[in-house]
Amino acid sequence: MNFGNLAKNYAQYRNDLPAELLESLRLRGIHFNNKKVVDLGSGTGVLSRALHNEGAFVVGVEPSAELIEQAKIIDESEGNKIEYINKCAESTTLKSGLFDYVTVLRAWHWFNREETLGEIKRVLAEKGILIVMDSGFISTSKVIDDTLQIIKSHMSHGELKPPGSKVESKQFVNGFPVEWFNEWQEHKFDLKETYKFKYTVSFTNEEWCGRVGSLSWLAGFTDGERNEILAEISTHLVKEFGDEQHNIQHGCSITILNHL
Repeated sequence: MNFGNLAKNYAQYRNDLPAELLESLRLRGIHFNNKKVVDLGSGTGVLSRALHNEGAFVVGVEPSAELIEQAKIIDESEGNKIEYINKCAESTTLKSGLFDYVTVLRAWHWFNREETLGEIKRVLAEKGILIVMDSGFISTSKVIDDTLQIIKSHMSHGELKPPGSKVESKQFVNGFPVEWFNEWQEHKFDLKETYKFKYTVSFTNEEWCGRVGSLSWLAGFTDGERNEILAEISTHLVKEFGDEQHNIQHGCSITILNHL
């Protein structure tokens, strides 16, 4: 999946990190101040920045140079200095045994999980912790139904499949495929806790179209095709909803794993 095609949309409209996320981790004894953290699949740096602001020493690992470029633009505007390396999660080239935490937000389903788990074990310090997180909209509102129908009409097979390796899964626990829990256990990651919560993000029509433009389903289209789809969605939103704000319910899932 080449998210470089969606880099600008991703930077502008996919930076919603729920405030409850870091607070929920603190309540569970997870603190990042003065800790060394690898943020795998760091994208445009939304989680890396949050961890940096918590006092962590963060390295963002991201295979898309375009996403790293957008991350650095945002960091510069906010006065942050965060290190990013243009590598894959499966082979970070980072030093072994150095990091207290490895974090993953909205990216585990894009990795070669077997290779990534081996790499995580290599870079984690003794008693290090892996935190895998995912989030996305879960509303069953008309605005989402209508949006997805329009996208489907442009897909070659008229269907929207779950992203990445999630397409292979039939059963989920707290938003994560059950297979992942088995894999974590096999690689000697002990499940400390898994949980989820809901939160709401409000969008204007323009913001919603921007958010839709960052979805992986649109990555395979050309810029022209993608713009046509978004224009169709925008026209439909104005016709059906006017200038109404769209309050879209999201879900956030977290799994905390201790490295044995």
